[in-house]
Amino acid sequence: MTAEPSSAPVAAERPDSGAEPSRPDAVLIDPQHGVGAPRPGLQWLLGVLTAAALLSTLLLWQKVSNMQESLARQSADAQAQSLEARTLAKEAVDVAQQVAARAAVFEARLSEVALQRSQLDDLMQSLSRSRDENLVVDIEASLRLAQQQAQLTGSVAPLLAALRSADQRVTRAAQPRLALLQRAIARDIDRVKSAAVSDTPTLLIKLDELVRLADELTLANAVVPVSARANKPKAAASAPATEVQKMLSLVLDEARSLVRVSRVESPDAVLLSPEQGFFVRENFKLKLLNARLGLLSRQVEAARADLATAELALKKYFDMQSRKSQTAANLLQQVQLQMRNLQLPRIDDTLAVLTTAAAGR
Repeated sequence: MTAEPSSAPVAAERPDSGAEPSRPDAVLIDPQHGVGAPRPGLQWLLGVLTAAALLSTLLLWQKVSNMQESLARQSADAQAQSLEARTLAKEAVDVAQQVAARAAVFEARLSEVALQRSQLDDLMQSLSRSRDENLVVDIEASLRLAQQQAQLTGSVAPLLAALRSADQRVTRAAQPRLALLQRAIARDIDRVKSAAVSDTPTLLIKLDELVRLADELTLANAVVPVSARANKPKAAASAPATEVQKMLSLVLDEARSLVRVSRVESPDAVLLSPEQGFFVRENFKLKLLNARLGLLSRQVEAARADLATAELALKKYFDMQSRKSQTAANLLQQVQLQMRNLQLPRIDDTLAVLTTAAAGR
């Protein structure tokens, strides 16, 4: 704001009568008008001041106008920025809402995926457990069947084949929980391979040979040994002889057969009648056949008892000087010795681990 100069005439104070004016440039009072006329220098100063005031007013007005324009532009820019900010804020809110909606969808899908994954893991574990349980059950069944076959045949081949097959199946499964089973199978394989087991078919063949020899054995009270009768035609036909020599040979043979000196360990064998000799021979064969049946049915103790009884009967009622009796005695001893190794190795370690694995402990 500028202070405009006042154009009103300056009222001069009336001097007292008889007093002189205090300043030399005092306004003179016009007696006609009552107003003092200003001097020229004062007018020029007032004009300069007025012009300066007008100029400053114009400058201030221009500055204010510029400030108003600047403020108007700034206000317009601020309004534009505010509008843009509102637009951006609205877009951001929309985007945030969309992101929140997508995040909610993603979380829902993630929870569904997590649930499906957990269900899939449970299913895989269930399938794995079912597969392992089925594998354990199959291995146990095959091993028990192989053990029964080994007991029936007296051979460890079926048991060893079943153990090796079980070891291969466990290795292919590659399950850590079956590592204990694999170690137990390895131990049983080593035990079965190192076991010395008699060959049952060979024992059966020897028993059949003994049964066949029973009809050819010579009783201890026989008058003419069967061996002499069998060798007699061969000796007669060994060389050509005259009719007189043949007659002499027959007479000498008959004379030798009339008297025989032998040592009999058991008096009961001498007192046997021909009918009783038949029953002794048949009882001897029955004991051998019973031992064969006991061997097939894996009743080892009963078979050993029958063989012991047959051996006593052989030594008591048959001629042990005969070659066939000695052959039968040797066969009996071989069979008895081999039957000591008929006890098959057991696979208790593998069966115990299979039982534990099947129970899920």
